[in-house]
Amino acid sequence: MASIATENKKKKKPRHHDLAKVSAYDQVSSMLVALLVMVATGVGVLFVIYLTTRNWDTAVNIPVIIEPAAGRGDHAMGVAQDLEAPGLEELEEVLEPQVEANLEAVTDAVTSQAASLESIEGAITTTSGNGGQGDSRPLGPEGTGPDLVPRWERWQIEFASTDLITYAKQLDFFKIELGVAGGGSRTIEYASNFASGGVRTRSGPGDKEDRLYFTWKSGSLRQADIALLDRAGVNSTGRIPMQFYPADTENLLAYVEQQYMGDKPLQTVKKTIFGIRAKGSGYEFFVMRQNYRQPR
Repeated sequence: MASIATENKKKKKPRHHDLAKVSAYDQVSSMLVALLVMVATGVGVLFVIYLTTRNWDTAVNIPVIIEPAAGRGDHAMGVAQDLEAPGLEELEEVLEPQVEANLEAVTDAVTSQAASLESIEGAITTTSGNGGQGDSRPLGPEGTGPDLVPRWERWQIEFASTDLITYAKQLDFFKIELGVAGGGSRTIEYASNFASGGVRTRSGPGDKEDRLYFTWKSGSLRQADIALLDRAGVNSTGRIPMQFYPADTENLLAYVEQQYMGDKPLQTVKKTIFGIRAKGSGYEFFVMRQNYRQPR
């Protein structure tokens, strides 16, 4: 019995703190879990901050802006404001030179770093003569329209591209088509889609072109247009490079101008100078400044 008691005394009961002892593996695991929770919480907070501070692009329905034309209608003859309109027989010899002169005048209408909008269809009209005294107001709606500076004379765009690739991306984003006209040909050669590598070219008669277009007088960006046309295989030698703007882009410019003006009447605007800047993954037009007409 004594020996049995001695053996029982030698057996130690496990102490409470020995049972609750955490292994090194458990410690490391708990630290990693805690760290992951902290990282996830931090990422979640940063994501919420990103969502609440980012300017999200929202689809804006741009209305079609129709600019009233200052004119007299095509049948309000007999108003004694001009000399009698010449007949066809008087225009036969000067018709072609006038067309060429108009194209040449386009290149003198702008500065070296900006483009001025022109209508490709000239202001030449023919009559049979003896139609009464002419009217100095241009063709337009009946009656006397508002005295506006037309878009082709009022608008000016300044590009700020530092390289040809960026410039080509801007042209493609706004669906601007380059072309060359003149040089004794009635056909316009077009090129577009420069930045994506799949350049598209086509040709068409000049008298069917009714879009507004921009043209450069000189400067590096005029040379950029020529370089892009040359890459597309369009010969620009002896011809005038032009930028043709689709109706949607023209309307976008009118909308940007309208938003900038606010309550100012359009009749007071002499010149609207647009710029182009990056926005998200694309670009946008903005009004850099406006020049106003002197009150009469």
